[in-house]
Amino acid sequence: MTTENIDIQNEEVEDQISNPTSDDVQETDGTISNPTVEETDTDDDQDSFPRSYVEKLRDENAKYRQRAQRSDELANRLHTALVTATGALQDPTDLAFNEDHLDDPEALQQAIDELLAQKPHLAARRPRGDVGQGQTGTSNTVDLAEMLRSRV
Repeated sequence: MTTENIDIQNEEVEDQISNPTSDDVQETDGTISNPTVEETDTDDDQDSFPRSYVEKLRDENAKYRQRAQRSDELANRLHTALVTATGALQDPTDLAFNEDHLDDPEALQQAIDELLAQKPHLAARRPRGDVGQGQTGTSNTVDLAEMLRSRV
């Protein structure tokens, strides 16, 4: 089909739409039908793709969506691991995911600092000072044999 034929057909369709005549429009059982419109519907069927090709495209698109979802999951896990590595937050998921934090450690630290300034209760709790556990500063040796001898 050449462009001249297409232009002529488009002009004919536009004329029929804007100025329908009794020859173009048929009325049956109270419904109006236009034979030229039905002919253009069959042209649309020729422009469609075969079912196998469409299914192939849909499967390919589904694979890409699954890869993108997997990529998002891995990015979230990496973000959580980076926040955990700083040790500044008790729960690393308290800081919302931001893709900029993955590439820029300074932006990550700044975001953590801003979050802790707004919500200090989210900071990691570390015991400080002497809590009465673990090794103490004095190193007295305990001699159990000497303790038994002193009792006898």
